[in-house]
Amino acid sequence: MNAKTASTERRSARDRLLDAADELFYEEGIQTVGIDRIIEQAGVAKASLYDLFGSKEALVRAYLQRRHERRQERMLGRLALHEHPREKILGLFDVFAESAANPKFSGCAFARAGAEARPDSSVKAAVDESRAWTLALFTRLATDLGAADPALLGLQLVSLYDGASMSAFIDRNPEAANVARTTAAMLVDAAAANARMARAG
Repeated sequence: MNAKTASTERRSARDRLLDAADELFYEEGIQTVGIDRIIEQAGVAKASLYDLFGSKEALVRAYLQRRHERRQERMLGRLALHEHPREKILGLFDVFAESAANPKFSGCAFARAGAEARPDSSVKAAVDESRAWTLALFTRLATDLGAADPALLGLQLVSLYDGASMSAFIDRNPEAANVARTTAAMLVDAAAANARMARAG
C-alpha cells in the first residue's frame, strides 16, 4: 500500500468516526454513547479510533470543533448576504430558525455537551471557545450598529438565541425562533434609535 492510499484511508476512517460521533453524540449525549457504539457505526477498528484521536474525550472535542467550524461557516455566510448591522443580526436568528426547523434538531450541541462535561476538561474548553465566539460576534455587530453598550446588547442577543434554542428543543415550540427574532429586532431597533438620538443631541 502506497503512502497516498494509506493517507486516503486514514482520512476516510477519521471522517467516518466523526460522522458517527456527530450523529450519536448529538442525538443521545456524550456520556450515554460509548466508544463501542461509535466504532460499530463508523465501521472501523477500535485501534483506529485511538490511533486517530487517542481518547474518547479527544474525539468529543474533535466532534465539537467540527460542529463549531460548520456553524461559523453558516453564520458568516449569512452575514455576507447583508450590509447593515441590523439585517446581519437578524440573519443570525434566521440561521437558527433553519436549524430548529430540522426534524432532527436536538438543541444546542455545545450547551448539551457543556452540561455533561467536567469543568476542567478539554470538552468544556471547546464549549467555552464556541460560546465565546458567538458572544463576540453578536457584540461586534452591536458595536457596528452603534449601540451605546454593545457588550450588554451582545449578551442580550445571545441570551435570546440560547433561550430560543432551549424552547425549540425542550418545549418543541415551533414559534421559538420567530419570537426570538421579533424580540431581537425590538432590541436592535431601540439600540439604533438611542444611538441616533445621542448623535443628534
